[in-house]
Amino acid sequence: MPGPDGEFDKVLVVDFGAQYAQLIARRVREANVYSEIISPRSTAAEIAAKAPAGIIFSGGPDSVHADGAIAIDPAVYDLDIPILGICYGAQLIAQQNGGTVGRTDRGEYGRT
Repeated sequence: MPGPDGEFDKVLVVDFGAQYAQLIARRVREANVYSEIISPRSTAAEIAAKAPAGIIFSGGPDSVHADGAIAIDPAVYDLDIPILGICYGAQLIAQQNGGTVGRTDRGEYGRT
């Protein structure tokens, strides 16, 4: 739906390697909201320039505990944009904001 400036509301889907990032974006579009899938390597400035109404962090095969696990520019949390984290995305939000993410003996990626 267009906002007061004639622009459409926009939700960005940050794809951390989820099998369902395309599905998330499609479901957002089905709610009449423009969605765009972006890389987790996007900077906070690049995200801010897109002026999204919200951001969704997808899941992915990584563990936030793994060396070299994909992360996002932590400055994204200072943009005052609502963020929804799903699976890995939720764990990343918690970890990057000082929370503790527990470990399990086995991963959940791929199980739906």
